[in-house]
Amino acid sequence: MAQKTVREAALNILVRVGQGGGYSHLLIQQEISKDDLNQKDVSLLTELVYGTLQRRDTLAFFLKPFVRKRVKPWVRWLLYLAIYQMHYLERVPDHAIIYEAVELAKKKGGKSLSSFVNGVLRNVQRKGVPSFDSIEDPVKRLAVEMSHPEWLVKRFVRWYGFDIARSMCLKNLHEKDVSVRVQSTKMSREDAIKRLEQDGFEVERSLLSSQGIIMKSGNIFRHPLFKEYFTVQDESSMLVGEMMDVEPGMFVLDACSAPGGKTTHIAEKMKDNGEIHAYDLHAKKAKLVEEKAKDLGLSIITAKPADSRTLPDIYEKETFDRILLDAPCSGLGVLRGKPDIKYQKSAEDVTNLSGIQTDLLEAVAPLLKTGGKLVYSTCTVDREENEHVIQQFLKNHPEYEIDPSFRESLPVVCRELSGLSQWGLQLFPHDLDTDGFFLTRLIKKS
Repeated sequence: MAQKTVREAALNILVRVGQGGGYSHLLIQQEISKDDLNQKDVSLLTELVYGTLQRRDTLAFFLKPFVRKRVKPWVRWLLYLAIYQMHYLERVPDHAIIYEAVELAKKKGGKSLSSFVNGVLRNVQRKGVPSFDSIEDPVKRLAVEMSHPEWLVKRFVRWYGFDIARSMCLKNLHEKDVSVRVQSTKMSREDAIKRLEQDGFEVERSLLSSQGIIMKSGNIFRHPLFKEYFTVQDESSMLVGEMMDVEPGMFVLDACSAPGGKTTHIAEKMKDNGEIHAYDLHAKKAKLVEEKAKDLGLSIITAKPADSRTLPDIYEKETFDRILLDAPCSGLGVLRGKPDIKYQKSAEDVTNLSGIQTDLLEAVAPLLKTGGKLVYSTCTVDREENEHVIQQFLKNHPEYEIDPSFRESLPVVCRELSGLSQWGLQLFPHDLDTDGFFLTRLIKKS
């Protein structure tokens, strides 16, 4: 695939995401799965789409002095794409970037639009982009410089202070390495690493999971063992399975299970011995869990569609040895891989979700046996969805407490993190180069 075609594919994805018609990570994956994309094309496409999306608000600030009139959405995204390359990438000279943008404009909109794009970009090249120093308010300046909505930056600063907010926003602008979990009932991590290294992959061992492998180079999706031996999963997500403290033969509930990464991890931890009852609101997503279990050769998972708030109508009280509630959340911890989220969410969304999380926790908690353990987790960094939900729950349920062994059972690298509190562990994206993630473990007292 020629570079011009890669840029055209990047523009098409950006327009679809920008107009609310698609999710960046899914659209990129669709392009990657095509046979005509080599590794160089994949890297370029990913960099262009994610980079431009991540910096959208910053690019809008850069462009504002040069475009005074309304333009079609695809033209604006084309200008963002070009300015992103001119300002943030060093490998391609400005004249080549401008030429490619002008050719794309001509192909999609004719000569007049190509002349307009050429004029704007030549002007940007000549005058340079405006300075962030022109923004006096430090929070607003941080929001524009790091391309995060101002309401979100204000919230980060309120919860954690300016320095942590800045570190989070900065980390959110950069991609992270892909990490995978090896199917431990089929292959040890050491054997998996040996095989991957023999096949030319550069890898590292995860410090958060005994099954985790960080891919430093190579396309794991095309490895012949991928489907049956590996699950793509962030290290923070793997930590959930590690903290479930399961044993073979247990009876386990995964209340919000799709797409199945945590469910299958728990099954592997149980050595595929026992029962896991997995639920998701949508039948299609529940089917994904079953398919993932089948691919990995796991037999103890039963996945069904249901609103987990109705599970007390299905199960008797004190049914399960362990419960996982990986609650639906705002996703504000996974902005590195899904940058479009930060432009789609609002403070009202966060508040609404915290209500759903509370309802789910209230519904599944009675199903836990006395002496059993419940792990609550989210892929967000917002206290309203995390600590506040747990605080309110414990206030209403004196029969529950934070598991006294929670802290000491965490990996050593987590025990001194600033986000570790009496309520659980808040992982920030800049802590261990993972997704932002919250988890805690409750125990039902005897």
